[in-house]
Amino acid sequence: MLHPQLLIPLLDYASVLVFALTGALVASRAQLDLVGFIFFATLTGIGGGTLRDLVLNRSAVFWVARPELLLLISAAAVLVFFTAHLLESRYRLLLWLDALALAVAVPAGVGVALQAHVSPVVVVAMGVITGTFGGLMRDVVGNELPLVLKQGELYITAAFGGSVTVVSLIEIDCPRPLALIMGAGVVFLLRAGSMALGWRLPVYKARPPRN
Repeated sequence: MLHPQLLIPLLDYASVLVFALTGALVASRAQLDLVGFIFFATLTGIGGGTLRDLVLNRSAVFWVARPELLLLISAAAVLVFFTAHLLESRYRLLLWLDALALAVAVPAGVGVALQAHVSPVVVVAMGVITGTFGGLMRDVVGNELPLVLKQGELYITAAFGGSVTVVSLIEIDCPRPLALIMGAGVVFLLRAGSMALGWRLPVYKARPPRN
């Protein structure tokens, strides 16, 4: 099994790539030019990880330390620019790619926070932030209903569940790489269940005041 020092950068690369694809798909729905595609792909691909690294006060934001990530994002944007018209349902692909990106980004955020030796509460928060903020910025800038705010859907809940899973497994001495992989599985299971099977949390419903 991969050592955490190798696994966490791989998770970062994977989450950046898949989130970049979702950003470019949003740009295609808005019918933007190639520069717009690259902008949306970059915003989505590095948004959550950038906020994570700034909050953790890391010596260098991850994509500054690994600038090749920006080339990977640009390549993803160009690919979508020339192929998006071939897709029957870009929104459906967007949803599933976003679920995959969330499942990879959450353990990446958790892994980075664990390396920073912060408290378990902060580790969970970093997992949620890494997984959700890039997509949130993508949807807000693209004038789309943010997936994180869709009524009753498991999105932030999925990120939270995956983060807690990793922290809990490590507390019982589970090897860190295995814990990260299992956390990714929990995130994807919850998000996919919400989309495919209608898993929901109860939502607040206002009631008339009593006399």
